[in-house]
Amino acid sequence: MFETLKEQPADKILSLMTAYRADPRDRKIDLGVGVYKDASGNTPVMRAVKKAEQRLVDRQETKAYVGLAGDPAFSDAMIDLVLKDSVPRERIAAIATPGGTGAVRQALELIRLAAPRARVWLSNPTWPNHPSIVKFLGMPMTEYRYFDSSTGLIDFDGMLADLGKVAEGDVVLLHGCCHNPTGANLTREQLAETISCLQARKAIPMVDIAYQGFGDGLDADAYATRKIASSFDNVLIAASCSKNFGVYRERTGLLMAIARDAAETKVTQGNLNFLNRQNYSFPPDHGARVVTEILTDPELRADWEAELEEVRTTMLDLRKQLAEELRRQTNSDRFDFVADHRGMFSRLGVPTDVVDRLREEHGVYMVGDSRMNIAGLNKDTVPQLAAAIAAVMQGR
Repeated sequence: MFETLKEQPADKILSLMTAYRADPRDRKIDLGVGVYKDASGNTPVMRAVKKAEQRLVDRQETKAYVGLAGDPAFSDAMIDLVLKDSVPRERIAAIATPGGTGAVRQALELIRLAAPRARVWLSNPTWPNHPSIVKFLGMPMTEYRYFDSSTGLIDFDGMLADLGKVAEGDVVLLHGCCHNPTGANLTREQLAETISCLQARKAIPMVDIAYQGFGDGLDADAYATRKIASSFDNVLIAASCSKNFGVYRERTGLLMAIARDAAETKVTQGNLNFLNRQNYSFPPDHGARVVTEILTDPELRADWEAELEEVRTTMLDLRKQLAEELRRQTNSDRFDFVADHRGMFSRLGVPTDVVDRLREEHGVYMVGDSRMNIAGLNKDTVPQLAAAIAAVMQGR
């Protein structure tokens, strides 16, 4: 049987991680892997997470299965965090999933179950796992324009023109905040126009929100998701706890499916439970319990929000510093957009040969499309990166 298998393409980011580890240079910089790092290059366990885990160790008396949808308290806590009161609770079906990736996968499985002919529209560019999963599931897929690499801005006219071709019942995937890989977010005015376009086309929005709290704050980062959720009869929302709670390896996520009314919610919930059963039966619970403990305990929540704010402002300071250094060292405003982007990532908009030279000549590791993880920097490596970029750009 196995002799029929073919080699699968290597994951570019994982390959980059391997190359970085093998590089003997002391002054190398890892801007590839999408995890938050502090100034010393570590990905720490958040204070509130440590406290919540200790409480669970002291209190938990069983490791028996939870329900197919996961712990209801986790769903309620996450729905409140992401949606607050933007949608009546009786319209929301939800299942716990193995991380945000699991939520995306189960959302696509639900689409395939409910509307197998629906086309999935993805931004160009988007997180590589989006098209990978859609293709693997054999679902029809189309891209819409989103980012102009030459300006570092959203190609909003192109985006609206492409979305104007969406067919009724098609699914349009939008990033809730901190767009990956570009860091460029829609303004509130652009969001309103996008919603109007999708309403006119009778499309189904799907929101992937993986970085709530990393951009402009917890509520500000949820604005787009809440606005979309309140504007349509049906919406899918994949939420991840990996970044804002730092529980990457615990694989903690939630899929929310907004239905038209309570009766439709009941049927949708049953189908979500069915999909979990077919895939992994019962979702992982440890991370979900930790997140629930934090979100429902005032002391832990306050500490978590304070540390999350430190993370957010650190990345904003690094963005501002990098934009200023690049302006100074390149004598150009070409990269000023870095300061205006939000979240962990920005896309520099430089050619692949520049990315290759940055790696080969300066030990700077970023994805081939020039996506870089801002959190991979610190105040000492920002000037080093800016100098490397200036040197390579001037040498072209």
